[in-house]
Amino acid sequence: MKAKYINPFTDFGFKKIFGEEASKELLIDFLNALIPQANKIIDLKFKNTEHLSLREADRYAIFDIYCENESNEKFIVELQKAKQNYFKERTIYYSTFPIREQAEKGQWNYNLSAVFCIGILDFTFDDYESEPEKSEVVHTIKLKNQNGKTFYDKLTYIYVEMPNFKKPEDNLSSRLDKWLFFIKNLEDFQSIPSIFSDEIFAKAFEKAELAKFGQEEMDQYESSLKVYRDLYSVIDSAFIEGKTEGRIEGIEEGRQESKRDMAKLLKDNGAQVDLIILSTGFTKEEIDLL
Repeated sequence: MKAKYINPFTDFGFKKIFGEEASKELLIDFLNALIPQANKIIDLKFKNTEHLSLREADRYAIFDIYCENESNEKFIVELQKAKQNYFKERTIYYSTFPIREQAEKGQWNYNLSAVFCIGILDFTFDDYESEPEKSEVVHTIKLKNQNGKTFYDKLTYIYVEMPNFKKPEDNLSSRLDKWLFFIKNLEDFQSIPSIFSDEIFAKAFEKAELAKFGQEEMDQYESSLKVYRDLYSVIDSAFIEGKTEGRIEGIEEGRQESKRDMAKLLKDNGAQVDLIILSTGFTKEEIDLL
């Protein structure tokens, strides 16, 4: 059956629903369902998603969505489709940019606005020590001391592990539940479920309806969808190859081949070199040889 709505796990789809000026109220509603009520957002303004390092030779960062609220609190929202090496380190590195950009020239008291780094993950970390952690959907991380007391409350990392969200339509108990159900199942909907009866979700479905796209947007979406599907085809092939081999060497070789295919796919689709480096761990020289 042909899809009626966009796939929100594609780069184009995610930004179409949450990353455009016309979608701002959708992003506000989603973030307010995710962050503490003490930080409730009234308004947002989008900021430049490309951030340069202090030195030209250093790596820079490109965020999926970067915005700030009326209190100058910063929000980085990232969609991550596949597990990659050092993903947690990447988000910590990204968080340094909105912290550093707050520095003022001359006399400055170092009073920083809060920074939220939010990752919507289409995978699970699989490195938790306890069973409850493994099945949790939302993981909120702050800097704490050895006694579990928050040391600094203005830096928050929130990871949403979408594969762990398994609630059915008749068991959605919160606004966040509705948003996660929407994101996870949007591409499979042929009509709007009755639970999405308010104006915000009506607008979200309108933004996501493929029939409303012009040819240029459809071309962009189809390209983004191809990258998404090819990426998962590469990952599945690498997993099957490693499983069939039944040896650590085979698994590692499959992972390396997967990363090579991913890097070539991203390069062929015009992705920036820095994004390919962050996604695969390859060097610029290795990418040039693909």
